[in-house]
Amino acid sequence: MEQENTACGLHCTKINNISVKFGKEVVLKNINIHIHCGQLTVIIGRNGAGKSTLLKAILGEVEHTGNITFTDMKEHVAKKIKIGYVPQHLNIEKHMPTTVYDMFASCISYVPVYWKKDPKAYQEIKEHLKLFGAEKLIDKSIGDLSGGELQRVLLSIATKPTPNLLILDEPVSGIDKNGTRDFYELVNELKNKYDMSILLVSHDLDLVKQYADKIILLDKEVIKEGTPDEVFHSLEFQRYFGEI
Repeated sequence: MEQENTACGLHCTKINNISVKFGKEVVLKNINIHIHCGQLTVIIGRNGAGKSTLLKAILGEVEHTGNITFTDMKEHVAKKIKIGYVPQHLNIEKHMPTTVYDMFASCISYVPVYWKKDPKAYQEIKEHLKLFGAEKLIDKSIGDLSGGELQRVLLSIATKPTPNLLILDEPVSGIDKNGTRDFYELVNELKNKYDMSILLVSHDLDLVKQYADKIILLDKEVIKEGTPDEVFHSLEFQRYFGEI
């Protein structure tokens, strides 16, 4: 993927006063975050801090108070947000016969994938996979993909059509160190090439420090936010993680 900075800086996703309760337990309390286009915003926190719950609230998968708004400041209007999502885990049986093409086509087309393969859709999907170095996987069975290959495919699917907000929930879980760095490089290129906000949950603090534009330290509420330097050198961070 050629790197080309086309981010306009004029789109903003706002998470406004998001709170979540499970029974009487407060899981998230008054979360307010601005996520700007052309930036990688990373959520960090200990286990049980509410990171995945926040993503589920944004996706509308758990009941919550508050709302999420997307504003096009170029046109000065609020629009319906388009979200792309790469989950932490995908339950796939080894050697399942579904191919990358089948999975991708089912996400972007209303035509049943068991019908005759559409040559136009096949070429379109292959071209999009090429942006992620995954075009050679198009006829490969999903169950035969390595962890890194699967994440490239899922990232490709999540970005067609181009979303306003791309959500990545610990997407490199189970991938080796080289594959993890490759994935962060790919996300970095996406951030620079497209007018897209990226929200990522991660435990890999070294790579977060290197690639994030903004960090949110979460523990049911926002404890600290800012640049990597501001967060990693804060008293709040040291109280939670010590020094890195």
